[in-house]
Amino acid sequence: MNRAVLQPDEAIPSIKVHDLRHVYKGGHVALDGVNLTCGTGVYGLLGPNGAGKSTLMRILCTLIKPTEGSVELCGFDVTEQQREVRRLLGYLPQDFGGWRSHRVIEVVDTLAQLSGLFVRKARRARVEHVIEQVGLADVAYRKVKQLSGGMVRRLGVAQALVHEPRILVVDEPTVGLDPEERIRFRKLMEEIGRDRTILLSTHIVADLGAACREISILDAGRAVFSGSPAELFRSSVGAVFELITSAEKADLAEQNHEVVSRITAGGQVTLRAIASEDELPPGATRVDETTLEESYMAFMSARGRATVARQDDESLDASSLTVSDEQEIEEAIS
Repeated sequence: MNRAVLQPDEAIPSIKVHDLRHVYKGGHVALDGVNLTCGTGVYGLLGPNGAGKSTLMRILCTLIKPTEGSVELCGFDVTEQQREVRRLLGYLPQDFGGWRSHRVIEVVDTLAQLSGLFVRKARRARVEHVIEQVGLADVAYRKVKQLSGGMVRRLGVAQALVHEPRILVVDEPTVGLDPEERIRFRKLMEEIGRDRTILLSTHIVADLGAACREISILDAGRAVFSGSPAELFRSSVGAVFELITSAEKADLAEQNHEVVSRITAGGQVTLRAIASEDELPPGATRVDETTLEESYMAFMSARGRATVARQDDESLDASSLTVSDEQEIEEAIS
């Protein structure tokens, strides 16, 4: 395999999306004029379910062709130069399934061969390296069906990294994972994002972590925010309040405000919620420092979209698929 294609000009953005539009056969507009530029590091793609994130992921990965606009990965067009794009790309889908009866090392080795790594000695060394990199060396000979959910996600990362891609696209990586596994996964993304581009699509704000260099928010197919986490924080100054009160008064406040967190301790309830423009509940104070989740909720609330921004952290099941999700799957396999 010619590795020269894996050394593109560093001056060229790893990902460049310009005026991207995608309309499905039924007329549903999944993406409408999206622009995005990514260099080295971790980039977050936020938005509620149905915002168009998965459609964008599939276009980047050459699974579907866009209706209008252009997408380039390291200068290569995803529509016209698919072979070159795929050499540069690693993809971890939301559901990395199958392979249940195979051992971890067998899965990574097989996918390494499919990626063009045919020299046995070099392939073996690379397979062992990525398995160790994602923290699975101790279970390398364990069957996939014996792994925890978090281990399966890390196996997905290993197979995506085995051919040394310049860009890693990760779709909803922590759905269904427990808090400890989510933290471990965020640390892994921070580590491997030091020398490549990671585009991480999620509706769980906490997935992005401190390593995220820039965030884009999609809503109803449009990019409504692009900037650093610091810029998102600044946009929410004065938009979040804290209230320490009784459970009864906290329940009343929840009826009139979008609550981000509620903690009960010692008979008192501490609420942090999105403030309205005109008034706060009695006894509440505006906070100067917000979390990323609070900043996101405040931003979406200002757009009148707080309700769709509130997403459970639980695993999505088949019944939660939106119309656009079903259309994406149908077009990707047709």
